[in-house]
Amino acid sequence: MKKILLIMTCLLAWGAAFAQKKGNISGKIVTETNEPLPYSLVKLVNIADTTKTMEVSANLDGLYQFVNVSEGQYLLRVKMVGYQPYNGQKFSFSGSDLQLPEIKMQSTSKQLKEVSVVGQKPFVERKADKTVLNVENNATAAGNSVLELLEKAPGVTIDRQTDQIKLNNKAGITVMVDGKTNYLSGADITTVLSNMTSDQVASIELITNPSSKYDAAGNAGIINIKLKRNKNFGTNGSAVLNTGWGGVKDGPNNLYRHSANLNLNHRTEQWNIFGNTTYNTRSGFNETLLTRTANTPSMRTTFDQSFNRKQKSPGYSAKIGADYYASKKTVLGVMVDFFNAKNEVMGLSSADVNEYQGNTHTLSYIKQNNGNNSKMQNVTANFNVKHDLPKEEANITFDVDYANYTMDRNDSFDARYLNTAQQETNSSNLRNIVDAKIDVIAAKTDFSWPFSKTLKFEAGLKSSFVNTNNDFVSEQLSNGSWADILGRSNLFIYKENINAAYSNLSKTWKKWDLQLGLRAEHTHSKGHSITSNKIVDRNYVSLFPSVFLKQELSKNHSFNYSYSRRIDRPSYQQLNPFVQYLDPYTIDSGNPYLNAQFTDNFEFAYNFKEFSLSFNYADVRGMITQVSRQNDATRQIEVQRQNFGHANLYNANLFVPLKITKQWSMQNNFSANYQKYEDGTLVGAQFQKSKVSFNFNTSQSFVFSKTFRAELSFWYDSPRIRGVEETTIAQYALNLGVQKSLMQNRIKLRLSVDDILNTNYWEGRMKYQNVDMYVTNHYVNRRASFSINYSFGNQQVKSARNRKTSLEDIKGRTGG
Repeated sequence: MKKILLIMTCLLAWGAAFAQKKGNISGKIVTETNEPLPYSLVKLVNIADTTKTMEVSANLDGLYQFVNVSEGQYLLRVKMVGYQPYNGQKFSFSGSDLQLPEIKMQSTSKQLKEVSVVGQKPFVERKADKTVLNVENNATAAGNSVLELLEKAPGVTIDRQTDQIKLNNKAGITVMVDGKTNYLSGADITTVLSNMTSDQVASIELITNPSSKYDAAGNAGIINIKLKRNKNFGTNGSAVLNTGWGGVKDGPNNLYRHSANLNLNHRTEQWNIFGNTTYNTRSGFNETLLTRTANTPSMRTTFDQSFNRKQKSPGYSAKIGADYYASKKTVLGVMVDFFNAKNEVMGLSSADVNEYQGNTHTLSYIKQNNGNNSKMQNVTANFNVKHDLPKEEANITFDVDYANYTMDRNDSFDARYLNTAQQETNSSNLRNIVDAKIDVIAAKTDFSWPFSKTLKFEAGLKSSFVNTNNDFVSEQLSNGSWADILGRSNLFIYKENINAAYSNLSKTWKKWDLQLGLRAEHTHSKGHSITSNKIVDRNYVSLFPSVFLKQELSKNHSFNYSYSRRIDRPSYQQLNPFVQYLDPYTIDSGNPYLNAQFTDNFEFAYNFKEFSLSFNYADVRGMITQVSRQNDATRQIEVQRQNFGHANLYNANLFVPLKITKQWSMQNNFSANYQKYEDGTLVGAQFQKSKVSFNFNTSQSFVFSKTFRAELSFWYDSPRIRGVEETTIAQYALNLGVQKSLMQNRIKLRLSVDDILNTNYWEGRMKYQNVDMYVTNHYVNRRASFSINYSFGNQQVKSARNRKTSLEDIKGRTGG
């Protein structure tokens, strides 16, 4: 009997299922002008059971279709960015195929035109944990390279002598591009940033006190350059053409620069494909004037030297990537970057050598022609996965990266030695050939789990492997053939493995926010000079705690307290024990015995609405700095990086944004610094120096109409010191930019002029032990640029994820 009932029940269920008819529901989505509206999100809601809601996206022709729909009562809803949501009337579906009437979406642009207030993000924007430069749409940014943009940022200075980027007068910056650390440093990173144009950049973030989630590298903090990336549905992009001119104080005024940039993006519900390419060429000029003295018991010698270098730097870059939204919780991504730049330098240097021996004065001259041809190329690739866990805001991410950097450089030095009568007495011909290769593999995973709305835990692991090969050949022409007569050639191989783990715990109370973090990094490095058969092997573990505390006093008043420990490892080139010839009296050498420097950063900040006042103290031990050693007997200067004893750095910063009128707003930043440097054994003797300096930066924005605006900015840096180097003059510049929008903001015309007053150059002095040197440096300071930006496709904003990759502490170290 039970079997019969079971069979009858199955037959009835089968019959009911068979009787329930299913069919297809289709239709079309169009704009107000009856154009197809692709990629609209269409939902079919079952009124009886809303959990059975079906979703599809309209195709390129605006068509949609739901298949195998059961009979019942339904609602149709449509959403598209830039359009008002559509909520249809209830309708009945009998199971037979149904073609619904065409749906015409209403644009929100009309509403926006009526209620929008003309506004734009300020060029400088202060947030709780960082300072942001809003480069996109800023008039004064047009035509600038990223390096020139950084010079306008509050607290940032570009040291043209050592090719260092400093933040709050501290060196040791980690440079990131879209969350990926650039493994280059020194002259190499400045070359990359000089060939990266503002047309590629959306914003630049300055993070002075990163948490334990970030790599511990970077004494002064992190500069994260976020490139433009359109995240809208459909196909869209922008094209930018730029032309400009550069000038040097007391130098040539025919330095032209041109660039072209193309951004493309295509996004559907499951795919986001993006890419950009840039070509950039610019001419540059650099003049360095140097005066120094060398003394021996029997003779005093003074050198008056000048170095003039004119360069041309064409380069191009490309990026292509894709995100695949496999489900509502899982996203997979891949990204490939390519960069290629050439640098052609023609230089002329001269030295007046004055020798004083008793009452005798002898004058001689050295004239040198030098050339430099280099090519830099790098390729980076990233694969990443992000998966959202069942708990809200809980997720796990995984990244694996590969990077390859190559640099080929050929230097030539042809020197002529002249007597007082300008007659040639001797000559020399030298050349350097450099072949450098760097390979990096890195992987990381991050985990985030909120225990509650007020308690969150984060943890992660990372491992990176670096292999560098630097073949340096130094030769002199002798009897018609090239040979390593001076014994300076060197083959250097460096390998490094860093393994890291971190955890963060965040807790929120009614008036307090607390984050505690700890990062551990194990470093194993091995530098091997094949030529001299010298090996330096290091193996150490370092801990990097961090604490961030925020206290809400009231709606408009709050305090922030923070502490973090940071590390700066030597760059791979700095560890290379090569000796490079610069001129007959100047050489540059690497130091394989350089140690990492460690910094403890403390910061306190008071915030009142958008105003902020902060105080920062940094205790730096073993600071990596450039030191010049003078051999009085040979009168030769050797430039080398070494660990400096101890530095105490104090900084106070005041940020004051003001809204003067509806059309005029400004952001003002004031910084005061006190630096104290001490070393008991610098070049064999004690060194101590301290100084107070300050910096001022203001950015003014003027909105004349919805389509016409102007930006005026000014920055000022007072004389300052860093280690043995002292800047003896104030540096400042006034910049102006205007922007006109056409065709509903699809076309933007920008004109900008930097350093209108032609005041930005550098003068400094190094005086310690037997070194007494004055330096003046002129570089491209005045720039004028005109650009045309055309945007096409769907320009309505659609948010997308922001990701960081595992290349976050190595890229900044591949240069000198």
